[in-house]
Amino acid sequence: VQFVESGGGLVQPGGSLRLSCTASGFNFGAAVMKWYRQAPGKEREFVARIDSTGRRRDYADSVKGRFTMSRDNGKKMITLQMNSLKPEDTAVYYCKADGSTTWGQGTQVTVDS
Repeated sequence: VQFVESGGGLVQPGGSLRLSCTASGFNFGAAVMKWYRQAPGKEREFVARIDSTGRRRDYADSVKGRFTMSRDNGKKMITLQMNSLKPEDTAVYYCKADGSTTWGQGTQVTVDS
């Protein structure tokens, strides 16, 4: 099982970023996929979840209305479109399959003027 996150960077408050995660080593099309993030000095927290079909998505209250998660089962990829970014969104972002104990290396998102 492997996850490779990308797309992070430095962005000003109010800006946007699009994160991607490619997965391998398991039945991606049957898996619920999730995004998590970990800010400096804080525990890792749930950000968003998408079911195997892509029809149902759930978001943490802190990102609802600003972040959109999607998936492409053919490419074994999920994305996280992040709009109206705030300094408190600064964190390392990780993707994960529900039930998996494997984590990728993450991608750093920094929101700063």
